Amino acid sequence: MKKLLASLVLVTVAALGLAACSAPADPVVVDEGTVVVDVRTPGEYAQGHLTGAINLDIQSAAFDSEVKRLPIDATYVIYCQSGNRAGTAVSRMAAMGFSDLKNAGGIADASKATGLAIITAP
Repeated sequence: MKKLLASLVLVTVAALGLAACSAPADPVVVDEGTVVVDVRTPGEYAQGHLTGAINLDIQSAAFDSEVKRLPIDATYVIYCQSGNRAGTAVSRMAAMGFSDLKNAGGIADASKATGLAIITAP
């Protein structure tokens, strides 16, 4: 009985952990004023990115200065490969005074949530 209970607890914890890494539950509205930001490297961006996305590499030394050139009152949808770098970007942008920020997770999740196609090089 103890082994069964321990197994159930382990499965529940694992399921909760996976749910935390999944796509946003709600659709993300992208309208004319929304800025979609891909925070992956330029190489990753070139391999495929969401329609209309701008590329601001979170790992670049120029990230903060590039972000400071953006309108602070715009709506931002931010994504990366898995969601980790997007989370870091959201935190850094929030610290700079941006408030309308949505971490859309990884590129596939962001595409599903926003309805934007992934553009790939020919």
